[in-house]
Amino acid sequence: MATIFSRIIAGEIPSYKVSEDDRYYAFLDINPLAKGHTLVVPKQEVDYLFDLDDETLAGMMVFAKKVAAKIKREIACKKVAVVVLGLEVPHAHIHLIPIQSESDVDFHREKLQLTPEEFREIAEKLSK
Repeated sequence: MATIFSRIIAGEIPSYKVSEDDRYYAFLDINPLAKGHTLVVPKQEVDYLFDLDDETLAGMMVFAKKVAAKIKREIACKKVAVVVLGLEVPHAHIHLIPIQSESDVDFHREKLQLTPEEFREIAEKLSK
């Protein structure tokens, strides 16, 4: 059975796409810690990030670097944090989170409640 991320990549479930190429897909997290919080996933469905082959893992990081540069350019932040976390979706993914301080990466914090329009505006800015 396909993961929710594979279904998002296939267009079966809507997402706020930020970037895509033939191997990777980046979209806004719908439970963000900050505006611009983005998930980067390989199109290849593999549960654990470090089970990806070296070429796919390296390519994913290069892809994420380009997405992070867009986030840094468009969202007011000191840095873009890279976090590998999450057991709920069995599909390798990384979080790119705009931060002002390390406490901005506390996943126990209350998540932002954004409107669909806010998500669309952010995705549009980041997809340029």
